[in-house]
Amino acid sequence: MKRLFIILLLLGGFNAFGQNIRAVKVSELQKLIRETQKPLIINFWATWCGPCIEEIPYFEKLVARHKDSIQLILVSLDFREEFPQGIAKAAAKRKFQSAIKWLNESNADYFCPRIDSSWGGALPASLFINNSKKYRLFREGQINEAEMEKLIRKTLN
Repeated sequence: MKRLFIILLLLGGFNAFGQNIRAVKVSELQKLIRETQKPLIINFWATWCGPCIEEIPYFEKLVARHKDSIQLILVSLDFREEFPQGIAKAAAKRKFQSAIKWLNESNADYFCPRIDSSWGGALPASLFINNSKKYRLFREGQINEAEMEKLIRKTLN
């Protein structure tokens, strides 16, 4: 049994902390942003970022109210050595429920402008997208719960 656990862990098919965290490249995120059919929020965060950790529960609570209408993806910008166990452990500790991906890129000068030309690299950062309404809004910095509710409504309407 111990051998099976180790094999599954090495293959990435099992995560001891309940989150299946997949590494993605910025090109995959760009494709998702272009092609998503459903309104989407992508939140860029890190386990070491206090404001990030503070705002994610607001995102999850508000998106849960609109769960059939909008999707939330948390994209971790943690260091390579935190992927996947450190990120999963932090997410489990805080009971994050949203899909988590890890951005497998280390050059912010490369990936930030591919997400949004205004992104200076600060965390947290969030992208609100509704392709059917041609709506796209990028926000750098922490968002409080009241402002987040307004942004979600704007994304949906």
